[in-house]
Amino acid sequence: MNGVQIRIRGKVQGVGFRPFVWQLAQQLGVRGDVCNDGDGVLVRLVGDDAAFLSALTRRCPPLARIDSTETQPFVWAVAPLNFTIRQSGAGSMRTQIVPDAATCPACLAEMNNPQDRRYRYPFINCTHCGPRFTIIRAMPYDRLLTAMSPFPLCPACAAEYRHPADRRFHAQPVACAECGPRLEWRGPKGHLFGEAALDAAIARLRAGDIVAVKGLGGFHLVCDAGNRAAVATLRARKHRPAKPLAVMLANTAGLPERAIKLLASPAAPIVLLDKAQVAGLCDLIAPGLAEVGGMLPSNPLQHLLSQALARPLVMSSGNLSGRPPALTNEDALADLAAIADGFLLHNREIVQRMDDSVVRQSGEMLRRARGYVPDALALPPGFCDAPPLLALGAEMKNTFCLLRGDEAVLSQHFGDLDDEGVEEQWRQALRLMQEIYAFTPQRVVADAHPGYRASRWAASLALPVERVLHHHAHAAACLAEHRWPLDGGDVIALTLDGIGMGENGELWGGECLRVNYRECERLGGLPAVALPGGDLAARQPWRNLLAHCLAFVPDWQDYPATAALRQQNWPLLARAIERGINAPKASSCGRLFDAVACALGCAPLTLSYEGEAACRLEALAATCEGVDHPATLPWRDGKLDLATFWLRWLSWQASPAQKAWAFHDALARGLAAMMRDYANARNIHTLAFGGGVLHNRLLTARLTFYLADFTLLFPQQLPAGDGAIALGQAVIAAARLQA
Repeated sequence: MNGVQIRIRGKVQGVGFRPFVWQLAQQLGVRGDVCNDGDGVLVRLVGDDAAFLSALTRRCPPLARIDSTETQPFVWAVAPLNFTIRQSGAGSMRTQIVPDAATCPACLAEMNNPQDRRYRYPFINCTHCGPRFTIIRAMPYDRLLTAMSPFPLCPACAAEYRHPADRRFHAQPVACAECGPRLEWRGPKGHLFGEAALDAAIARLRAGDIVAVKGLGGFHLVCDAGNRAAVATLRARKHRPAKPLAVMLANTAGLPERAIKLLASPAAPIVLLDKAQVAGLCDLIAPGLAEVGGMLPSNPLQHLLSQALARPLVMSSGNLSGRPPALTNEDALADLAAIADGFLLHNREIVQRMDDSVVRQSGEMLRRARGYVPDALALPPGFCDAPPLLALGAEMKNTFCLLRGDEAVLSQHFGDLDDEGVEEQWRQALRLMQEIYAFTPQRVVADAHPGYRASRWAASLALPVERVLHHHAHAAACLAEHRWPLDGGDVIALTLDGIGMGENGELWGGECLRVNYRECERLGGLPAVALPGGDLAARQPWRNLLAHCLAFVPDWQDYPATAALRQQNWPLLARAIERGINAPKASSCGRLFDAVACALGCAPLTLSYEGEAACRLEALAATCEGVDHPATLPWRDGKLDLATFWLRWLSWQASPAQKAWAFHDALARGLAAMMRDYANARNIHTLAFGGGVLHNRLLTARLTFYLADFTLLFPQQLPAGDGAIALGQAVIAAARLQA
């Protein structure tokens, strides 16, 4: 009998797609079958295929996304009598894996219903929500290939799993208290399980203790966000004196609609909220900053904790300072024993580490992980036949990227590879991702810096290595996000960050570039300034202020803003700078922010977390609504004139907030003038941006103001910082190979 075969690609596994197809077939009266395989979903049918395809695309399940369908004739050896779901088949990996999704309203209602058999069950899920990527070991996505394999289904769950009309039909993580994972409490009062474990954790949190809670992709250290003593204890034990702490909100009262929409989305990220919008927090949550990271419960266990306590809870990453998050119960009990007063564990394995994603209310991505990874990214037009490429990313805020054909998969955030233990987790995840996607790279792509761990690892592989400049990758990632075509021509790019390897071994960090995917030419930017003490300059802002004063302000000791320098042993450091001893030069925008923050006294002499000085400076500037000021950053001979800036800015009598705002405005105006002149000289109308400094809202707002007549490409769906470097590396290498 003649029929058709429909190949469906996209996000179609683990999202209830096969039961959706089955139900659609029943409604339309078509016969045949459907199955998962390594290429997506395959439907074979007899009947009105046009009506079926139309309904398929119009009524897609909430977590699914159809990227393509291919229809071709199919001849049945034996005519089907009905429509069935076949066992999954093997094949090369072309389908997309679905990110973990926050608990859906239907599951939440069941969990809160005393008459439901999953009442208060902390691992409730269905085809519309629950763990996905964090439990997958291999494809196709079937229970035996996930962390749920040790939990055989009980008769009741098995019946739901087998019934095509059920919301849990072929939901691989489906479970209940009879057959699924269970909670475990470890604390001073002993060893408890199930509901008793949950009650023990709630009691300790009410008492002001710190509890380590195992989630889907790692552990959180949890305490009452309004209890100042508890938060102070957490900071002291974790050696985290000032870095902002994320908070799980009890409700969304008083929040703007756009924030609520993000918080309540299936991704359920941390959203940066104005402090004034969030009630019930002590002053130690985000000291010196204008924003706090808030989230809603994203899994059933978090819902149960939030409902019981009805107050904001700190949700800090479950790791020691400078160490990766714990993933196993054993690691958590060992690593976090000196921090947590008790442990709320469970017996389901975390296969993939997955940190919380962080976004702004505008949707701008700051950290891309849970809820977004591993969504594939469609490559821009022209990247049609790229060979398999593995891009290894940057040293800090690392992600890696698998590129093949017309799409790329960017990994979750791993942090800094030079932190103890992070590289091991990174390598394990890299191996697992290649296995899941049946991915065999033909070439590896690495940063031009030969000392980076990822770069050294690339050199050890038996594969050709493509080296890419750090700032070219920043710009290319932005272009790729905005689907700038491969043959789209040049843009002028502004890349602002702390530091990255440039041409001829130079250290860049504030560059104006002419770029396309294949080429990168430095046109101008910030002047190179010494980094006294090398890496110490990134942790002690006063060193950068001294370097700028010595380079640009001959009478710097006459200004009150430099008083902090005179309390340091600056003559010794000045001699080291003069002799070039451990004082490499870099055109670093990040270190310029540090210097200005130090001059205003809004940053400590030694930072407790990366970016602290810049964050505090932005927060200070945000308290000023704008002001006329004499500060200026003219550019000549390809460089911004910092000498003129420092002289006018230091001499200007104004409040710290006004001077902070003036710095942002002067920097934006100077950079914009430089970009404008270079663009006009080359008849270029599109400007791209990249680098971690571009996460500064005030700076980007002023750049947008001064460049309003250009087409501006700012990172939005991907981080402006190093979290997107791997994608930039991948598309640059692909473009070169397609040249």
